[in-house]
Parts: sequence; C-alpha cells; structure tokens
Amino acid sequence: MAGSAEPRAAGDDLDVRVARELIDKAREEGVSLVGPNGLLRQVTKTVLESALNAELDEHLGYVKGDAAGKVGTNERNGSSSKTVRTDVGEVRIDVPRDRDGTFTPQIVPKYARRVDGFDDAVISLYAKGLTTGEIQAHLEDIYDAKVSRELISKITDKVVDDLNSWQARPLDRVYPVVLIDAIHVKIRDGAVANRPIYIAVGITLAGERDVLGMWVGTGGEGAKGWMNHLADLKNRGVEDILIVACDGLKGLPEAISGLWPQAEVQLCVVHLVRASLRYASKKHWSAITKQLKLIYTAPTADAAEIFFGDFCAEWEEKYPAMIRLWRNSWEQFTPFLAYPPELRKLVYTTNAIESLNSRFRQATRRRGHFPNDQAALKVLYLVIRNPLKNRSNITGKVVGWKRALNTLAMHYGDRLDAQH
Repeated sequence: MAGSAEPRAAGDDLDVRVARELIDKAREEGVSLVGPNGLLRQVTKTVLESALNAELDEHLGYVKGDAAGKVGTNERNGSSSKTVRTDVGEVRIDVPRDRDGTFTPQIVPKYARRVDGFDDAVISLYAKGLTTGEIQAHLEDIYDAKVSRELISKITDKVVDDLNSWQARPLDRVYPVVLIDAIHVKIRDGAVANRPIYIAVGITLAGERDVLGMWVGTGGEGAKGWMNHLADLKNRGVEDILIVACDGLKGLPEAISGLWPQAEVQLCVVHLVRASLRYASKKHWSAITKQLKLIYTAPTADAAEIFFGDFCAEWEEKYPAMIRLWRNSWEQFTPFLAYPPELRKLVYTTNAIESLNSRFRQATRRRGHFPNDQAALKVLYLVIRNPLKNRSNITGKVVGWKRALNTLAMHYGDRLDAQH
C-alpha cells in the first residue's frame, strides 16, 4: 500500500503544476480564466481541435505534414467552423475535413452542438429542482451560453427512455417488506390540481432498499384503483410479500390481500399517531402521545388492548373521532404487536420513504406545477437516479438486517425457503 502513494502524489503534483502554469499564463497575458475569451475556453478549444485532428490522422492513416506516410488518395481538405456548448460555455472550434467526405468524428460528432458533459450538467440542475427558465438563466450567467428552454426540455427528455425501462424492469419474486406512501404534487390535467404520486419501496432478501415503482393517482383510489397500480408489481415478477407497511390509504389493504393473500398489512404507527393528534388540542398532545406509546410498545396484543381501554376511558368523551380512528385501524395495527423488536423497527414507520419524499419535495417545490404526469415522474426518477452526495441513499442497506432476516425466517420460514 505504501508504494501506491507515490504515483498519486506525483499525479497530484502534476495537476497542481498545470493549474499554476495556467494561472501564471493568464496573469501574464491579462487573460481571465473564465468568461467568453477566458483561458479555460481557449484550452478547451485547443484540446477539442487536437483530438479532432488526431481522429483524422487515424482515419487517413498518416499524420499531418507526413506526406511519406500517406496511403491512398484521400487527404485533408481544410476545416469548417462551428460553435459547441461545453461545460465552460460556448466554444468556437475548427473541425478538420477530408477530401472524400468520409471522416466521421467521434469527439464532436457531425451536426452535434453539445459536447459530452453539457447534457449531464443540465440534467443535474433539473434534478435539483431548477425550472427550465432557471437553468436557462444559470447557463447564461455562469457559462455565457444562450440556450433555449426548448433545448433544455429536449435534453431532459432523454431521461424518458431510462424512466420507461426502469418502470418496466423485472423485480424479485419475494420481498420481505414493502413500504407504500404518497407525495402530492400539482399537475395540470385540464386544470391544475393536487395529485398523489404513490411510491413503493421494497426491502430485498439481501437487505437492500429499492424503489419498486411510482404511480400517479387521482386522489380517490379505492380497491380497484389500487389493484391497477399494484398489479404492475405483480406483472413484473413479485409473487409474494411478507409485510406491507403503509398509511391508511383507502382500499389499499383490500387490494394487497387480493394480489398477495398471505401478505400482512401493517399501518404505519407514526402516521396513525399523527392522524390522532389532528383531532386533539395541542395542550393535550403530550399526554396523548405518552398513552399511545404504551399501546404501540406493548409486549402483546392483549396488553395493548388493556392500554387502549384506558386510553378510551380518558379521551373518548372529549375526542370521539380520535378513538374511532384507532378502532377502525385496529385490525391493520395489531399485526405489528406480534413482531419482535427487530421486525418492529422495520415496519414501525414508513420513514424510509418519507426521507425520499423530502428530496422529492425539494425537487418539485420550485416548479409550481407540472404540465403532465410524465413530467412529474421524470423529475422524481432523476431524484432516485442521482442520490445526494454525503447523504444516506434510499437504496442503501438496512442497518441490522441480518438479525431482522433471522427473525423473518422464524416467522415466515417456508415462504423464504422457497427462494433457495
């Protein structure tokens, strides 16, 4: 290992020397490093033109000026100028030509007006939540590149094929846990309206989180609507799910039971507590949450029933709607109480999706509304595809997964063993 440090250090020293030489040259000649006539653009022009000439050398079979090495009748035939957009802005370059017109450059392809890296920069800005207008202004301010909104839309539309492939990719046969939640965004469908986008995140047998699918809903989905959404997962290979953790979305439990009869549906406890507090005065929140914690941390379902009886006696007269919420949700809440601690942590909350949803909101907040469903899905897909640096990724591994897997195997051994 010690020997490998020297080449890296030498490379680092070379990078520093080159950078200093560029800065010194810029100072001596009174040239800015950036800007329309900046040194970086001059260097980019030189590098691109050198690369194009090297390509033509290879195509013709001889180096420029080496007439002795010439083979055949084809030869250089001057050059043509064109402007290309690069990461340092617009650069005017001379593209060499051959007499037969058979030279097809790869570095800057014929008719191409953008060099690799420019499109990636636009897509990255789009994924971070900038609108096409903001990207247009950013490119002009930073790179002095005048780019139309239409071009920016075309660049970001390149993602659509990737999105379609991602939406149709095959999935695993069994997922121990699937989390389902929703985010609301404004989409124009005749009129601008808040529309839910449902997100399903699966935990694989290896303990990896993976976004399985996203669907734009109407907000009024019943069991039939959910069957249409979740059938997508079934058609892509999901034959069994052990536990589905979700918010109390209407019709969802029925749809899950229809597609995966053995799946246990578990309401997200955090969502249930938050929904309870909507019916209560803030001055009572502390007392209510303490009593609710006794219920959802109870060692058994029987113990939870006792704590719930005390809770009803305390609050039903004052907040009957809150008590009704718990009674209506009890059937989907109680499976949680049968799980040991390792499993309870996995299905206690859909926070794994909520973390992703916070990034979705950052990317959608500035846009106002989307023109259609696909435009909204495109942005959310880019968020999934481009995880933030130095931030935990939704597709990361579950902490303590081996212990959880052992517990799952004790509870659902036959269904997991079928995988091997």
